[in-house]
Amino acid sequence: MDQHLLQSRPHFEALDGLRGLAALSIVVFHLYEFITPDYTLSPIGHGYLAVDFFFCLSGFVIGYAYDERAIKLGARQFFLNRLIRLHPMVIWGSVIGLLGFIYDPFSNAVTEAGWIKTTAAFLCSLLMLPSPILPGRGGGLFPLNTPAWSLFQEYIINIFYVLVLLKLPKRWLTGFFIVSAIWLSWVAQYRGWIITGWDAPTFYDGFARVSCSFLAGLVVYRFGLIIRHRINFLLIAALLLGVFIFPHRNNDWITEMFIVLFVFPLLLALGAGAMVHGWIKACCVFIGRLSYPLYMTHIWLVWIFGNYLNVAKPDKTSMYTVAAGIFIASCLLGYIALKFYDEPVRAWLTKRLTRRLQAEKVPAGK
Repeated sequence: MDQHLLQSRPHFEALDGLRGLAALSIVVFHLYEFITPDYTLSPIGHGYLAVDFFFCLSGFVIGYAYDERAIKLGARQFFLNRLIRLHPMVIWGSVIGLLGFIYDPFSNAVTEAGWIKTTAAFLCSLLMLPSPILPGRGGGLFPLNTPAWSLFQEYIINIFYVLVLLKLPKRWLTGFFIVSAIWLSWVAQYRGWIITGWDAPTFYDGFARVSCSFLAGLVVYRFGLIIRHRINFLLIAALLLGVFIFPHRNNDWITEMFIVLFVFPLLLALGAGAMVHGWIKACCVFIGRLSYPLYMTHIWLVWIFGNYLNVAKPDKTSMYTVAAGIFIASCLLGYIALKFYDEPVRAWLTKRLTRRLQAEKVPAGK
């Protein structure tokens, strides 16, 4: 598993912090999708771009973690490593999403869908297979856990990385990035924005989003574009948050393309070159650990919140009080999933994989 190699290399705690901030922003953005459906009125109208930032971070981190060792590991072990890292929360997100769908007190969607469709959607969710078949979920590719669409794209780009991008010369990598940027620009112009790829009608747009941002992050790593500096991390975090709260306007795809192509890679380069210490470092590490479980477990509560708004028609004070409770509960449940499920399961699976690989290296008869 080359764990000693990874342990001997520096860890980018500042990037952990930016990832965590993006995950927290996604939760707030999803809540405001129901509070203020008009993105031009939302205080976090560009929050959905956090997904593109995740993809950009992924390109950098995958390149950093695997460029020098993936060939030695082989495709099989690479895929096993990625499955161990990602799939336990895919399973947990599917289970908790199913329970939320069935027991939502403000919706009868499960009755409308029927048990056959509900079961089919659940099984597809476990296997990371798109199944936009359930009512009341906006045509989402993964109706029981809608954010999982980006994990599907992450799986696809990981396969493409180890089969193609891993051995690609820098000039070809640059060419691929330019082509993907043109592709995403066309998609963004056609749609009028970049919040696309998560539902059935825009399924293929997701490939453009992940390709462009993942390749941008990989370019930052491969070309050594890390910017060493003494800028306070809190300023970098504020800049990232500023992107998400930047006012949304209809058909502002040019602004969004500028953010994806230039601002996010710049923030990535600054984050990778930042030094954090003390309580800031501790916070970065903590919210970085929390980010993935939070991202994969919050949406079922947000759907219940949205159905609550539609049925109860609460006053403004009650609405924001419940929204704050949903946000806090999402963070707590994300931490519980991290501490008592995700990390222990990944550690167990990693140990089993390590033992299996070691056993395979022992000559027969020994």
